Amino acid sequence: MQTQPTQQTQKFRSLTSAVALALVSIAFAGCTTTGTTDQASTASSRSAIDANVQATLSKFYTSVTGSREMVSKAAGVLVFPSVVGASFVVGADYGKGSMLINGKPDSYYSTSSGSIGFQAGAQSKAVIYLFNTKESLEKFRSSKGWTAGVDATVAVAAVGANGSVDTQSAGQPVVSFVMTNGGLEAGVSVSGSKITKLEIN
Repeated sequence: MQTQPTQQTQKFRSLTSAVALALVSIAFAGCTTTGTTDQASTASSRSAIDANVQATLSKFYTSVTGSREMVSKAAGVLVFPSVVGASFVVGADYGKGSMLINGKPDSYYSTSSGSIGFQAGAQSKAVIYLFNTKESLEKFRSSKGWTAGVDATVAVAAVGANGSVDTQSAGQPVVSFVMTNGGLEAGVSVSGSKITKLEIN
């Protein structure tokens, strides 16, 4: 009589593991590189990223007082318009974006991060990195794989009640901003996010 609960428990564990594995596989599907992508698809992807980056920056300018000036002064601006996260026991975030130098797209990158915990649901956010010094930008560009909080300290921009950014936090070598549909998310850390260069020619 005691074997039935044990079998049910084993079935439940197997089902839970299978669902978690499937979700993680979906979340990281974009991390794989496709060697046979044709030129038209690549150009479309590049154009789509560029358009989304500009739309994200426009929203950033209207949401954060003084942000346009900060972006203009930065040595480089890395924008991920849509970092999508989904989690069920194991969480995963992934998104594509581009580095702007002197206001123009210079190179393309992906960002990914993972977490453990019961956080049902999915969400999307935009992440912006300001590289305020040439040294921090060059260190990032010369890396073969860059992780926030490991390869460089990334300051979380502090925003006051009036919507303006604290000048002390904004003046750090690398500063991050996280936005959702509701606007700027204050105090959200990007530590642990891994950024990898994409070969989109």
